[in-house]
Amino acid sequence: MKFFIDTADLTEIRSLASSGLLDGVTTNPSLIAKSGRKFADVIAEICEIVPGPVSAEVAGTVYDQMMAEAQVLRKIAKNVTIKVPLTPDGLRACRHLSNDGTMVNVTLCFSAAQALLAAKSGASFISPFVGRVDDIGWNGMDLIADIVQIYNNYDFRTEVLVASVRNPIHVIEAAKMGAHVATLPPAVLRSLFSHPLTDKGLAAFLADWAKTGQSIV
Repeated sequence: MKFFIDTADLTEIRSLASSGLLDGVTTNPSLIAKSGRKFADVIAEICEIVPGPVSAEVAGTVYDQMMAEAQVLRKIAKNVTIKVPLTPDGLRACRHLSNDGTMVNVTLCFSAAQALLAAKSGASFISPFVGRVDDIGWNGMDLIADIVQIYNNYDFRTEVLVASVRNPIHVIEAAKMGAHVATLPPAVLRSLFSHPLTDKGLAAFLADWAKTGQSIV
């Protein structure tokens, strides 16, 4: 499974990129707004830090506006992925951009039917929002299972990018189902390291080592 992080915080991106665990970054207008900086500048800097896909979302809601914005965004760097909403105009833009060799992330997916349409439109990534589905009393992981099964049935090249991830359970369940990517808030990615038995075991090893009075270097 590939790990993307869902943030526009450059400090977090640099830190996690240095770990070697980061495969890409997703952003959205809300995350960019929190940075307080110019959109294009933030995306350009992220693309310099992370060589993998970096999603930059269009603000337009109609086809012509989406395409005009996409032309600007994809010139920022070769690894920019244009992010479009799962609407008729968004999928029309997806088809034309994909045909032109541009990576496209179709976002705000909440049903398997929508995911099927995105794959048929040539999306590089589909972003189903598991946490938001959970929030309305449904099971977000059931959505991931359905999309993965449908894509496997027809050998679609679209990668399932699990979004709105709230906890490590979402990550592990998605990985078990065969989802290609999880985009995580930095705190959730860091939480994958944590286990009380790891902490306990390390403390015991260090205590025993200290008793030897030795030094490796």
